[in-house]
Amino acid sequence: MVSVAHTAQSIEITAENLQEELRRLEVQRQALERELAAVVAHLGSVRTTLNALQDLMQVATLASGEAAVGVAVPKPVRAKVTEAVEPTPSGPTPSGPAPAPDGAAVVRAEPEARPQRPEGQQKQQKQQKQQKPARTARRGERGDRQTDGKYGRLTEQIMDFFAGTGGADVRARDVAAALGRDTDAGSINAVRSTLDRLVATSRVQRAGRGLYRANPS
Repeated sequence: MVSVAHTAQSIEITAENLQEELRRLEVQRQALERELAAVVAHLGSVRTTLNALQDLMQVATLASGEAAVGVAVPKPVRAKVTEAVEPTPSGPTPSGPAPAPDGAAVVRAEPEARPQRPEGQQKQQKQQKQQKPARTARRGERGDRQTDGKYGRLTEQIMDFFAGTGGADVRARDVAAALGRDTDAGSINAVRSTLDRLVATSRVQRAGRGLYRANPS
C-alpha cells in the first residue's frame, strides 16, 4: 500500500510540473507572437518609407536636370572702348628745317677728302699685284718638278727591286725595308702610295690584300 501511495503522489507532482511548464510555454508563445507582429509592422513601415524616399529622389533628379537645361548662360558684355583723339594744332606744321635768323651765315659740312697716294707708290703696288700670280705659278712648277723627281726616283727603285724578286709576292713594308725607307710611317706610306700608282698603270700587279707582284715579262 505504501508503494502505491508513493507512486500516485509522484504522478501528481509530475502532472503539476507539466502544467506549470505548459503555462510558461504558453506565455512565451504569446510574447513571441506579439514580437512577431511588431516586427511585421516595423517592416511594413520601413518599406513604405523607403519607397517614398526613392520617389522623392527621382523627382529631385528630374527637377535638377530641367533646371540645368533651362538656365540661360549670360552673354559677355562687350565694353565700348572710345579712343582718345589728340587735338591737332590749328596752325600749319613746318615741313622743313627752321629758317636761320636774318644775317646768320649757314655753314654746310663737306665730306673730308681722302689723301691721294703718290703716283710712284701706286705704280709699285700695281706691279706687285701683277707679279704675284707669276711667282705663285713658278712656285707650283718648282714643287711639281720636285715631286715628280722624288717619286720618279722612288718608282725606278721599286721597279729595280721587283726585277730581282722573280715574281714573288711582297708587301709594301718589305719593299720599303729593301729600299731603306722603313724608318718611319711616312716613308712606308710613300712606298705604298707609289705601289698603288704602279698598279693603276699596270706596271705592277696586286697579288692580294697588301701583296704586290711584278708583271711577267
